[in-house]
Amino acid sequence: MNQVPKMEAITPVIPAGADLNVALDFYARLGFVKTWQQGDMASVGRDAISILLFQSDDRHLAEWTSCRVQVTNVAALYAEFQQKEGQVIHPNGKLETKPWGLTEFAILDPAGVCITFFERNTP
Repeated sequence: MNQVPKMEAITPVIPAGADLNVALDFYARLGFVKTWQQGDMASVGRDAISILLFQSDDRHLAEWTSCRVQVTNVAALYAEFQQKEGQVIHPNGKLETKPWGLTEFAILDPAGVCITFFERNTP
């Protein structure tokens, strides 16, 4: 059988900061579940996405790391994250529709990694 390859998902590998447990607690507050942990690495997942975290105290690396997650009903996710204790939403990442046709918002994790959640707007 000759099947065309199909890419299914991507798992970003991101720095978790100096304390992996702080990162795991943060992602748990956002509804992620720890799926694996060994030494200074762990994996968390929610719905169809997963994130691989590695312990690193290099703040510069974390602040230059980002990823984007496509979601369904980004406004509801934004409202959910706004209800979380502490600052979750990036100070410059409030929910808005961008000129490039996406509605999006961004969060900062404790290490300084920026994650943008977006939804494509229908024409």
